[in-house]
Amino acid sequence: MKIEKIFAQELLDSRGNLKVDVEITLKNGVKSRAIVPSGASTGEKEAVELRDGNAKRYGGKGVLKAVEHVNAIIAPALHGFDITEQRKIDHEMISLDGSENKSNLGANAILGVSLAAAHTAAAALNIPLFRYIGGVNASVMSVPCMNVINGGVHAQNSIDFQEFKIAPHNAPDFETAIRMGEETFHALKTVLHHDKYNTAVGDEGGYAPDLKSNDEAVEYILRPIEKAGYIPGEDISICIDRASSEMWKEGKYFFFSSTQELKSSEEMVRLYEDWLSKYPIVLLEDGLGEHDWDGWKTLTQELGDKVELVGDDIFCTNPKILQKAIDQGVGNSILIKLNQIGTLTETLDTIYLAQQNHYGCYVSHRSGETEDTTIADLTVAIGCGHLKTGSGCRSERITKFNQLLRIERYLAGQAQFAGLSAFKKH
Repeated sequence: MKIEKIFAQELLDSRGNLKVDVEITLKNGVKSRAIVPSGASTGEKEAVELRDGNAKRYGGKGVLKAVEHVNAIIAPALHGFDITEQRKIDHEMISLDGSENKSNLGANAILGVSLAAAHTAAAALNIPLFRYIGGVNASVMSVPCMNVINGGVHAQNSIDFQEFKIAPHNAPDFETAIRMGEETFHALKTVLHHDKYNTAVGDEGGYAPDLKSNDEAVEYILRPIEKAGYIPGEDISICIDRASSEMWKEGKYFFFSSTQELKSSEEMVRLYEDWLSKYPIVLLEDGLGEHDWDGWKTLTQELGDKVELVGDDIFCTNPKILQKAIDQGVGNSILIKLNQIGTLTETLDTIYLAQQNHYGCYVSHRSGETEDTTIADLTVAIGCGHLKTGSGCRSERITKFNQLLRIERYLAGQAQFAGLSAFKKH
């Protein structure tokens, strides 16, 4: 099963920006492809997404350079490689790039080939991608953490926090969980519309009403949970993505959309402590900024036994940074974004490190998404038990949910729904 051809091209994502699409063809004619997403809220230590920078073409967001690197450099180097040797393929590209952060060839070029290789290998072996990555025992279905209210840099409203999500964990299976989530999502629209709030959706499909406060965003989620016939905290809980690095200003946290006030790390910990006492929150992502390691230590010491504390910007799916966090007792879970590190192999290495040290893994999409469904298969392959891929609408989000529905039906009676146990605490 040797590689015959690798071909990259530009394709559009959910925001109308360009992405790298890679197709691999084997000598026996089998072929498959993958598309690489991108984020708006990004960590400083993420692998570099290579953009053309030509303002006259797509506002500088073209990816012709990355495409050319695939077609002219990576493709010849990988010609004849066995498609099932994922680690060898990925490390050859890392060597070709030669930088710490994949800035020479571009993480979008490298990841496109890496993921296309996995898809093509699975197709050649005639097995699902989640089986190829995770093995014969991969069977855990994830709780869909659905982003129902958007704020921060993802919306132009008065909410500082970036994502307010619902987690329908009290379900017998994924199919029921997604129904519970969709029913609540549509009930939220009815509640917002009744109160004369805007029900247009943001980048990730959540509503972006101009609410009066961050607290009100949480309270507006509790009402539709009940309206849909469920019990907050028992059937459906809440997950928060603070995106705190976007609020970091001169050593404090600036509430740029609401009160215009500054809060210290200690004050933020007290705010979260108060929220946990009032609301059924099971997961807090990026509760503090990527440079605030001392604050993260305090946050973990004081709240790590009460809620899943997920590091996104601070960890960047990077095993070296995660090891530092493990050594210092920072967080208890890591967000997994494939394009933060740039290859499937390195992503799996990071996941293995997390699991060996009893950290949770929470798989995530990016705000600039495509129809590619790799992350749906990845969640089942690694058995992480929960993922976020947007809200209850927008086809680039729903396609991941649909893939999980397909996987659950493929597994039939062998599928196991993770439920509340997916949410990690010390």
